[in-house]
Amino acid sequence: MDVDQGLRAQKEAFQTRMVVLMQRREQLEQKKQELKGAFLRFDKFLQDAEARRSRAARRVAEARQGAGRQEAEAQRLRAQLEALRRERAPLRRRLERLGPGARLLERVLGQLPEFQEVPELVARFGALADTLAALRLREHELRAQLEEARARLRRLRDARRDELLRRGQQRAQLLGRLEAAREHAVHWESQWAQIQNTAAEKTLLLGRVRMAALNLYQLVCQHQRQPPALAMEDSEGQLEQVKLFLLDRSALLASLPRSEPETPAT
Repeated sequence: MDVDQGLRAQKEAFQTRMVVLMQRREQLEQKKQELKGAFLRFDKFLQDAEARRSRAARRVAEARQGAGRQEAEAQRLRAQLEALRRERAPLRRRLERLGPGARLLERVLGQLPEFQEVPELVARFGALADTLAALRLREHELRAQLEEARARLRRLRDARRDELLRRGQQRAQLLGRLEAAREHAVHWESQWAQIQNTAAEKTLLLGRVRMAALNLYQLVCQHQRQPPALAMEDSEGQLEQVKLFLLDRSALLASLPRSEPETPAT
């Protein structure tokens, strides 16, 4: 029982300590969350402060740049004003020099009711001047084209004259060659006529020879009592047969004894 009571007392004390520890742990966790929130709020505060500082620095830089731009613009305007002041004197002198012309234009404008203002009159005369300049430029171009066409025509005439001269020389050469060809043709025509006449004579003579050979061959065949075996056109064969016949008869005559001639009576 004492031991159990001691154990119960220890158990109760342990439970009491555990409860206290749990409470302290919860308190620590709560403080941790509070510290974490405080850190987050402080970090956000630092970020906001840095953003405000950056914006302030940017505004200061922009203000400085704006001031620089304004100063530069002021300097540019002062330089432009000085330049305008320098230009004012020559413009005034030019205005004084152009004053009579302006008064003359006003008088002309009064005599020309179709124009209401001087700029219209100046614009019209400017357009006329531009048209005149364009016409002069066109005239210059046309003159250049005309000169080029004339030069081309001269070249063409020279080329045509040279061509005609060359054609004339060729014509003379061709006429000479034609005359020589005609003489050559006449010569060869006479030669051809002579050749034709000679050929006709030779043909006639050849016909006579063929006819004589045929007659001799037929006589030989009749003497030998043999029909003609050669064609009528084979004159060479016929003459060969006649030649053999004559040689045979010549040999026969040579083999016969010669008879002495009779002495005439006194």
